[in-house]
Amino acid sequence: MSAMKRKPVQQKSQIRWKRKVLAALLVLLCFASLVLMETQYPQVVSLSSLRHRFIVKPKIAFLFIARNRLPLDMVWDAFFKGEENRFSVYVHSRPGFLLNKGTTRSAYFLNRQVNDSIQVDWGEATMIEAERILLRHALTDPYNERFVFVSDSCIPIYNFSYTYDYIMSTSTSFVDSFADTKEGRYNPKMDPVIPVYNWRKGSQWVVLTRKHAGVVVNDTTVFPMFQQHCKASCLRKSLPEFWRDHPFPADPAKEHNCIPDEHYVQTLLAQEGFEGEITRRSLTYSAWDLSASKDRERRGWHPVTYKFSDATPVLIKSIKVPLPFLCAPRWILTISIMKLKTEENGAVARGSQPLASFLRENSPGLRLSTFLICQFWELAGEQKVKHNNRKGNILYFG
Repeated sequence: MSAMKRKPVQQKSQIRWKRKVLAALLVLLCFASLVLMETQYPQVVSLSSLRHRFIVKPKIAFLFIARNRLPLDMVWDAFFKGEENRFSVYVHSRPGFLLNKGTTRSAYFLNRQVNDSIQVDWGEATMIEAERILLRHALTDPYNERFVFVSDSCIPIYNFSYTYDYIMSTSTSFVDSFADTKEGRYNPKMDPVIPVYNWRKGSQWVVLTRKHAGVVVNDTTVFPMFQQHCKASCLRKSLPEFWRDHPFPADPAKEHNCIPDEHYVQTLLAQEGFEGEITRRSLTYSAWDLSASKDRERRGWHPVTYKFSDATPVLIKSIKVPLPFLCAPRWILTISIMKLKTEENGAVARGSQPLASFLRENSPGLRLSTFLICQFWELAGEQKVKHNNRKGNILYFG
């Protein structure tokens, strides 16, 4: 009997001993964990910071409309460098052209051209079709929140961070848009699909929110009207490209050359009732002043061609000051200044490297990545009045 009583007592003792050992092990484990966390704390902080660094931010999609090469690709290379997580690039160039190491010096443009590009004809709806193609590709990236159309002859004038913050600081699209019925571009055959009171005009160089980019891509009513009723005459299309730039007498009833890229986005947003969601100005600055450019060799519907010698510090400074017909100072993020002067064989005579060197030498207080130069446009007096009430900062000059 006594032996049987001792056996349960021993079992209870063993259980208590095991519990004490387990408790001691838990205490040691907690202590070791605290020591380990203390010694590894910098690494833990570093890993946490690393995770935060890779949180995807909203991106700006830069949509380049180009003939083929991008002559100022190295200037854009400097602008984009170090900001890879905040932008994306898409290029529409002529069919068959490939952006590879032989045709671009910037890695940011390698293989970035869309694979379904079309031939763009002057004065035709193919230009806005190219814009829709670019937007469709850019919308496949869910992190693209803003969509900026850029010419192949543009370079940035402010650094990427300033440009990014400015564009992202508002929920509106930047669309130069105003009513225009006096130039004879509206074709009455568009009515009633596009009534004349929704006809708008403005700069092609817009910045769209993701919502408005989707509206453009999904449009099945306004775009077909432009395809059907906005066509250049056979006579104009048969002329060499240089002479197409010059307006010549034509019967408005027979040729409604409505210049689709200056009307489509503006008219579509008006038609769909989104004009309350836009800031009515372009971030690409446009200067229309024929009287100041009588010595320029090209005038009319296309930008004046500026030579490399025109890119002086005085010119850059004059662009950045407020214009007399605006009521508020404006900061310019990008400038649409010039098409590069070409030789007779079509080769670029002045590339981005000479321009970059010029800017470094003549504007020592300015960083290379803070400029965008494209093409100057001329502004007629009547349009100055129309633009008089549109205030605000300018990010692009076109």
